[in-house]
Order: sequence, then C-alpha cells, then structure tokens
Amino acid sequence: MRTSLRLSTCILPTRRWADGGRALWERAEQLGFHTGYTYDHLSWRVPFRDGPWFGAVPTLTAAAGATARMRLGTLVTSPNFRHPVTLAKELLSLDDISSGRVTLGIGAGGNGFDATVLGREAWTPRERADRFAEFVPLLDRLLTEDTVTHEGTYYSAHAARGIPGCVQRPRLPFAVAATGPRGLRLAARHGQAWVTTGDPRLSATGTPEQSRQALRGQIAELGRACAEVGRDVAELDKVLLTGFTPEGAGLLDSVDAFVDFAGAHAELGFTELVVHAPIPDSVFAADQAVFEKVATEAAAQLA
Repeated sequence: MRTSLRLSTCILPTRRWADGGRALWERAEQLGFHTGYTYDHLSWRVPFRDGPWFGAVPTLTAAAGATARMRLGTLVTSPNFRHPVTLAKELLSLDDISSGRVTLGIGAGGNGFDATVLGREAWTPRERADRFAEFVPLLDRLLTEDTVTHEGTYYSAHAARGIPGCVQRPRLPFAVAATGPRGLRLAARHGQAWVTTGDPRLSATGTPEQSRQALRGQIAELGRACAEVGRDVAELDKVLLTGFTPEGAGLLDSVDAFVDFAGAHAELGFTELVVHAPIPDSVFAADQAVFEKVATEAAAQLA
C-alpha cells in the first residue's frame, strides 16, 4: 500500500494458541499487514463474553515469537484494570522480546466490559478522563526514565525502575484513542499516533457521508489540540479502527468496496486503516478469501 496509507489488522484473542491462534498471527504477517493488533480487555461484549478470551500481553508475546517483521500492538489498553507501573514493566519486556516492534494503543476505557470486573462501581466519564490524564504522562515517564517516583491523585510510583528501557527510543510509540478535548490534548502531547473508531452515534443509523464528515471534524479538533501545544499535527499517524462506521463489516464485501472506503478515508488524512480478522457468527463476520484479497490486492489498486 502507498506509504501514506498502511493496512493493519486486529486479531481478537479468542483462539487457543495451539488451535488456530498462532496460525492467525503467522498468516497476518504472510499477508503483509503492517501491524497486528489485539484488544486489551478481560472480556468483551456478546457473543464473546461467554466464550474464550485470552490476555493481550501474553498473546502479543507469543505473537512476537511467531512473527519476525510485522509490528504488534494493543487497540486499546485502558486504565480500567491496569496500573502504569506494572503495565510499563510488561511493555518494556514485550518491546525487548519483539526486538522493538510494539505500539501501545491506549484509551480512557468505557462503562462496560472491564469497568466492574474488579468489584467496584464503574467510573464516571469525568473520573475516566481524570485518570487517563494522569495515567498517560506517568506511563510515558516510566518507559523513558530509569527511575520514577510520583505521587498522584490516582496512581503512585515509588522508585520504580525502568532499566534497561525500551529497544525503541526514547520509548515505544503511543497511539492514543480519543475524541474529546482532554483526550485529544493527551494525543497531541504524548502520542505518536491518534486512534478513532468514528462517531458511535452514527454507527447504526448514520450514512457513510455523515460518518466521513464526523471524522473530518475529529481530525480538525486534533489539529487544534496539536496547535495548542506547538506541535505539527502531521507528526501524528492517524489510525481508523474499522468496523464501527456505518459501513460495518460491509467494507470487506469485496476488494472494490474496500478500495473505495480506503480511498475516501485517505483523503480525510488517515494514514492507517485497521481491519478485523474475520470471526464467523459475529459482528466481524466476513469472507476470509475477500479479507486476504484485500490484504494482497488492494495495495496495488491504491498505489
């Protein structure tokens, strides 16, 4: 695919490693995807909630051993069940094992899925934003400094060691998922990429044109956030996790459908599109053959 638009995939952690899990990651690299991402949840929505679901960091560690070139990442990690100190140690280790191929997708989290599994009330939107605003800068420090001490409102670190640091310098890249003003400012300050799924209000009832207009507005807001901190918005990759716009999984109906979708979103300024690996009988159901053709043939049409 042309250098201005990369194609990546998201492989949900629903398969035992010895029963097809490893093969999915190996095949993704064979198909030429730029990055293989996975969700970082403890469980997810129906129909996945009552089925197999494995941890993101162990899955990515295994994927690092099964691949050699493809980048690996989370879409996305959140503070819902993570602490910056322990997460930093896991990421530093994963970055080392993968020889510097890790991208951390990170977001504020939501109401469902992981919000109550630890036996607490779900945080309000304001508290999620407050925690995210403290979590990201502290994680940044933990991955760039040898020793960190921090006393915060929500998170503390006491002489936390980050030796020897990441293979990627000064640290592995952050892809910050955000649409609100506070999250966009975090992306502008700390992100090497910005992630969106589009406007959730348009997913079920909106039109593709309405969705593109909303995405255009999000990118404009990102530009304003970057300007506030004196940063060029062009420095950030712009990542769209597909499957949640009005097109849904239909963008994988054919190579032509995907090329049309990709071209329209490249014109908006996106530099990376992420398509879910097909999962039968789910919202991500798609023809595996078309999925593979998108990976191998769409590149030539978009060049």
